[in-house]
Amino acid sequence: MLAGVIRRCMALACAVLALTACARLLPATQQRSSQGPTAEEIWYVSVAMQNGREPNYDEKQHWRDQLDIRISAYLRQHPEDANSLQLSTFRFDYRVAAGMSKEMVLILFGPPISTTTSEADMERVARRYWPMLKGNVTEAWEYPLGWTLYFAGLRLTELTQYLPR
Repeated sequence: MLAGVIRRCMALACAVLALTACARLLPATQQRSSQGPTAEEIWYVSVAMQNGREPNYDEKQHWRDQLDIRISAYLRQHPEDANSLQLSTFRFDYRVAAGMSKEMVLILFGPPISTTTSEADMERVARRYWPMLKGNVTEAWEYPLGWTLYFAGLRLTELTQYLPR
């Protein structure tokens, strides 16, 4: 019996070591996208970072109810966006997408960790994607999980994510 427990512990330890070794070989996550994470993913990480714990069921329900209220109010005030291509992504998926207004992004994600209009700062966060973005973006907002949102005027045009391994 004891020998079986020891074998299982050794097998588990070997598996953990193998996974750790493989993770070190993985490259950093770096992507450019037309859609970003969901509002819930960003909120969840923000709550966990602030409180040191995951949000509970009641907090999740309250957050979702408040988000639905803010989205409905926005669409009443901006009927032009109520017919936009991003409507279902905004209203039902709670996901940011290229073409959304700054106000829509703020409703979904809340205030960014940081913002910049400096080309040097945008080049730093855009990394390998800067040659494609240069001249087409005027502002960048950084969010948790390595997401950076780029705007041209009042509209979201590009999204990148960079997570070091």
